[in-house]
Amino acid sequence: MTKAPTFAHVVLQTGQFQQMRDWYCTVLEAHVVHEGHGLCFTTFDEEHHRIALLDAPVQPRDPGAAGMHHTAYTFATLTDLLDRYVALKASGIEPKVPIQHGVTTSLYYQDPDGNFVELQIDNFDEPDQATAYMKGPEYSDNPVGISFDPELMRQAVARGTPISDIITQTWALRTSPDLPNPMIALTS
Repeated sequence: MTKAPTFAHVVLQTGQFQQMRDWYCTVLEAHVVHEGHGLCFTTFDEEHHRIALLDAPVQPRDPGAAGMHHTAYTFATLTDLLDRYVALKASGIEPKVPIQHGVTTSLYYQDPDGNFVELQIDNFDEPDQATAYMKGPEYSDNPVGISFDPELMRQAVARGTPISDIITQTWALRTSPDLPNPMIALTS
């Protein structure tokens, strides 16, 4: 049996080369491995490159056009995710929409070209648990999830609220009942 491949990298074509490079280096705490000849290769881990940029004239992205919607990056803990949120906010980068998917707790950001980047944690310790949740009634009723306020989440963590309580759709509904439908933010 052939071993499954692993994800290597994504290449984004952009007309905003420097802004995109700086944005991805900030959001992912990446660094440039090589830049030149209209190409930029960045990484944030042991791989030689994870995000590459191709400098080319492009039309502004139509949110209704076909194409990649987002890439996602997983943090080990909720504290790690919220620490990145605080650091990005201090740099003037705020999530377009935070979503409690049930299976993940996610913050969606938009890069300068309008591509979404999801920073997330897994809400289950084992993949089988997440798969079982996705086959269950809560996920079936609302696979997109519920918006939440990351500041309220930070406050709950600081007060010592158990993480297992915070990373639920019930918590998001209770603390952020008036936030808009996240599907609208993800498609505009």
